[in-house]
Amino acid sequence: MHDTEPRTIGQARSLRKRMTQAEVILWSRLRRHSAGGFHFRKQHPLGPYIADFACSKARLIVEVDGETHSTDAEIAHDDHRDQFLRTQGWKVLRVSNEDIFKRLDWVMQAIARELPGGKAPLRPSR
Repeated sequence: MHDTEPRTIGQARSLRKRMTQAEVILWSRLRRHSAGGFHFRKQHPLGPYIADFACSKARLIVEVDGETHSTDAEIAHDDHRDQFLRTQGWKVLRVSNEDIFKRLDWVMQAIARELPGGKAPLRPSR
């Protein structure tokens, strides 16, 4: 496994304070829900990268793609980043801002399908 870089830890702290609107909406659902003890962390540093949301138990990363993921260079960077994370044993699920704004229930079901067991809906934790 690749060690997290100290610089990345500081960046993650900063990103937690200035999440996008779509990230805030998704986080409000992820932090209140769990399935089989699967808990997510926001802006989680992994090696030289920061995952928008990560569930260590399921080795699942959820990335929220907005406008900064549309140019050829940005797409290439995301592909390189995803490849690195996969080599570290993580699965990466990408969702768009539009999906979160217009189809949040669908996003939550897509996340639930990626968790071990694959079909359990994410239910509010107590």
